[in-house]
Amino acid sequence: MIDNTVEKSTYIDKLSKTLIAIALLALAIYLGKDILIPLALGTLLAVLLRPIEAFLIRRGFPKVLAISLAVTTSVLILAGVIFLLSIQFSDFADQLPKLKKNINDSYRQARRWIRREYSLSYWQQDQYLKKAQTQTIENLQNSEAIGSITGTLGTLVLIPIYAFLLLYYRTMFLHFCIVLFTEKHKPKVLEVLGEIKTIIQSYMVGLLVETTVVASLNSIGLLVLNVQYAILLGVMAAILNLVPYIGGLIATVLAILVTFINHPDGFTLFGVIIVFVVVQFIDNNFLVPYIIGTKVKINALVSILGVLIGGALAGFSGMFLSIPAIAILKAVFDRVDHLKAWGILLGDETPDKTILKLDKALKDAEKAKLKKG
Repeated sequence: MIDNTVEKSTYIDKLSKTLIAIALLALAIYLGKDILIPLALGTLLAVLLRPIEAFLIRRGFPKVLAISLAVTTSVLILAGVIFLLSIQFSDFADQLPKLKKNINDSYRQARRWIRREYSLSYWQQDQYLKKAQTQTIENLQNSEAIGSITGTLGTLVLIPIYAFLLLYYRTMFLHFCIVLFTEKHKPKVLEVLGEIKTIIQSYMVGLLVETTVVASLNSIGLLVLNVQYAILLGVMAAILNLVPYIGGLIATVLAILVTFINHPDGFTLFGVIIVFVVVQFIDNNFLVPYIIGTKVKINALVSILGVLIGGALAGFSGMFLSIPAIAILKAVFDRVDHLKAWGILLGDETPDKTILKLDKALKDAEKAKLKKG
């Protein structure tokens, strides 16, 4: 009985420390997001560029030059994509008056229909709209999402600098992680570091492949419907899709809004919705499981909660970083004895009935043995 009480006390003690550590980690992310988010994005970029750096070093390039070329190449590619999108945006800006006119026409038609069907006068409709507008403005003023996004954009220049420094001092950081633990834990630490590297590289490469495929499918579908700015909308939707679950919905609404400029008819708008629904179905059931899911084995419930928590803690960037962060935590939890249960909770592997029955039989046998003793 004493041993059982001591074991229970030890378990509660470990659980309390784990929950406190998670709470402190969340608090640190929330308070230090302006510093930690660019550093985390720089870490992802550094891990992604590591194979390029290694390739250049094998070809005889000095380490500093190899890192500089890898980082510069990534910056130029990103700048090229932004430049192409900005050209499309400038063309789209010229269409804003037409969009306003179409919205106003539809707005007047909707008001006439509401007045005819529900006997609400124009004055009553205006009162409802003013009330809703006031509430929306208050919510936006209280929200920190916009501030989080602009804050992250303001520190984008730090990301390539962090990536360069992390690549340059990579061996020092690895040595620090190894020395931080005792000698007996060294093999497990090396195993965890290796898996984290594999997870990040696989996730980032898979994400690039998935984004390219989704952008292509979106653009092809919109081009078939003869939607203006089809390529712009397809690429933007693919970029927004980097935020799991929520990004796809935002992309669909944005595409409908832009399509409304030149195609206010219901047929084309319905076709746009069908295109995005089909692409999302292909993405969720084929691309993500086979391209990303093979390395990032996280269940859907944890993914959704992680995205929402990441958004609450660090805005748009927190949403994007939530999935690799959870995958890294799972890799650590799976190799720490008293945290393995948390790893099971985050994972997507459901134990079969045979394992559950065997586990129950072992527990029953242990209880019977304790009663006899």
